[in-house]
Amino acid sequence: MGINAARKMKEIRKKNKWAKKAYKKRHNLSSLKANPFAGSSHAKGIVTERLGIEAKQPNSAIRKCVRVQLIKNGKKITAFVPSDGCLNFIDENDEVLIAGFGRGGHSVGDIPGVRFKVVKVAGVSLKALWLGKKEKPRT
Repeated sequence: MGINAARKMKEIRKKNKWAKKAYKKRHNLSSLKANPFAGSSHAKGIVTERLGIEAKQPNSAIRKCVRVQLIKNGKKITAFVPSDGCLNFIDENDEVLIAGFGRGGHSVGDIPGVRFKVVKVAGVSLKALWLGKKEKPRT
């Protein structure tokens, strides 16, 4: 490359970046369309139903989950309810805050197809409710 080749090198570098899988995943807009959160880390939604999902083999359990309709775009997702007995704090039509499950959009462990978890219910942390430090507000 010559002394005046900076523009050409810059264009080549820009073009070849797209060959890298990680770069393509970060910068391609179709990944945002597929993601129910549309690029954000958390999203609020309304609980439409409470359900139990059977764990994959060799485990045998019913994992407590909720179906949530997101407020920002109306998409329906399934979210896991962590901790023992926390499903009792969640009623239908409650507003919940949903976060990812920590594997970059993949389901975790033995829960098939569940990529999200519940963090807050009616503006109160689910862990605080579970520990008995706070109570759910009456609405």
